[in-house]
Amino acid sequence: MQLNRLTWPSMLGSDYEGQICSIAGALEVVGERWSLLIVRNVFLGLRRFDEIQSNLGIARNVLHTRLTRLLEQGVLEKRLYQEHPPRYEYRLTEKGLDLWPTMVALMQWGDRYTPSSGGPAVVLEHRACGGAVDEHRLCEACGASLSVRDVRALPGPGAAPEHPLLRRAAHQQDAQPA
Repeated sequence: MQLNRLTWPSMLGSDYEGQICSIAGALEVVGERWSLLIVRNVFLGLRRFDEIQSNLGIARNVLHTRLTRLLEQGVLEKRLYQEHPPRYEYRLTEKGLDLWPTMVALMQWGDRYTPSSGGPAVVLEHRACGGAVDEHRLCEACGASLSVRDVRALPGPGAAPEHPLLRRAAHQQDAQPA
């Protein structure tokens, strides 16, 4: 299909070849339906294949394909956490961590335009002072400009009982000495 600068195809194919655009390039890496949800889960601390698969309800073969793509693109890396049998977890690379502003923007957009009745599932808090994170990734309490390493994700009022942040909080509480 021949395109000129003023027209767009009526339907996009499965890739963005020929699109000279940074957004199209980013979509080539993380634009597939499951990719950002996988990245979200790794940001939330779900790093093992079975954890991600269980949380998303994604078919194992689809998850394998998406993880392989994210590894090839340098968004994730595999780290051995068990030697016998070998088991790996997935960690965000610097390239993956650089998706944090995008993830925050999508989360806040979803909270605003597709809110759940119980409120947001995740709230972001400035580690240093406990202030909320605004739409510009500034702390509402102290005004600091925040990066991924300055912020913690906490379960919000709309978090489902099986939300990974609630499970992690319960696990940490169980691990505390009585």
